[in-house]
Amino acid sequence: MAVKDRDRFSTATRIKLLGEQTAARVYRSQTKRQARRSRLTGRAALLVLVLCTLIVALAYPMRQYVSQRSEIAETERERDQARQRVEQLRDLKARWQDDAYARQQIRKRLHYVLPGETGYVVIDPDAAKQSRADLGAADRPWYANVWDGVDKADAANR
Repeated sequence: MAVKDRDRFSTATRIKLLGEQTAARVYRSQTKRQARRSRLTGRAALLVLVLCTLIVALAYPMRQYVSQRSEIAETERERDQARQRVEQLRDLKARWQDDAYARQQIRKRLHYVLPGETGYVVIDPDAAKQSRADLGAADRPWYANVWDGVDKADAANR
């Protein structure tokens, strides 16, 4: 027994025993790490699969949502433009209901003069150079000017 005890306490035996214990610990930690790594890899794969499924499942509804929001914004913009146009037309209607404005526009557009007034037509020098086929408003009868005004108004609405 004395040899065995001496052998047990010898430096070489202790180093050998320490090396075996360290090797066993390293082996155990490597297997634990590998087990953890494989377990995390499975979890990560499942997490990635779930995230991809959620992304695919939500992609179409999100696209529809964004599309509908842009349609709503466009419709609201068109509504605001229509409201502005209605206000402009109401203002114009109110102006035309004023007799003074109507007289002013009739005199201006149809070249009317009141009894006792003298009407003057100023000829633009550039207009005189134009072709004779294109007669000026003063050279034509008044009803031709009226019809031209109706045609221009109709063309503006299209």
